[in-house]
Amino acid sequence: MILVSACLVGINCKYSGGNNYNEKIFNLVKEGKAIPICPEQLGGLKTPRLPAEIKNECVVNKNNEDVTKEFVKGANEVLNLAKKLGIKKAVLQPRSPSCGCGKIYSGNFDKTLVDGNGITADLLIKNGIEVIPSDEYCKEN
Repeated sequence: MILVSACLVGINCKYSGGNNYNEKIFNLVKEGKAIPICPEQLGGLKTPRLPAEIKNECVVNKNNEDVTKEFVKGANEVLNLAKKLGIKKAVLQPRSPSCGCGKIYSGNFDKTLVDGNGITADLLIKNGIEVIPSDEYCKEN
């Protein structure tokens, strides 16, 4: 069993109220091989919501409001679920301030990518869970 970003299976949980539907990821859930999660919703953020990016180790939305607490709460909820279910792998949405792995947006809301991980991806990695960006996973599988 693996965790997957809920937006990848067509759940409208993105900040914009939309999703990032991916048929391969959807089929993993359909076949009972994956569980969809949205750390931002689990952290108490509504959908739709203002876009957010990581800046100076805090998560701020486009109005410069600090939403770090909600992102950390959601990350911890995801980690707790993973631990309870013995999950060792997650396929997550690239570039996201929650789920991004390897590359995230710069924090300047200018669409520039920088090296780094989202809050949830980072917490999972630090706890021994393999995190794979969905675009890489879909190329390999």
